[in-house]
Amino acid sequence: MSLLAKIAVATSVSIALSISLQASDLVKKGEKIFNTKKIGNCLACHAVNGKDIDNPGDLGPKLSGLKNYPDKYLYDKVYNPYTTNPTSAMPPFGLNGILMPDEIKAVVAYLKTIQ
Repeated sequence: MSLLAKIAVATSVSIALSISLQASDLVKKGEKIFNTKKIGNCLACHAVNGKDIDNPGDLGPKLSGLKNYPDKYLYDKVYNPYTTNPTSAMPPFGLNGILMPDEIKAVVAYLKTIQ
């Protein structure tokens, strides 16, 4: 393998690792928002399939299979749940400025880990 090819492979591996670490950090940030009462407080209403959450609420549905949902759907649901369910008890976290767009993206990254 030529030196140029080796450099290209090393660069590709480095980029993939960087993207993977960024994604991991985003998931961790989303999980923190989900579980922190003073930020997202999602656990007040939702239990999560396959996740150990301390005293989850049951006002909202138990979350499962979210890894199969499109990112945009999940983002929109967190941003303003009333667009798909006008009688939702879930607050519009984005519309009301409770969560910033980057925080909602982090929550979506976490939600996508739910089996």
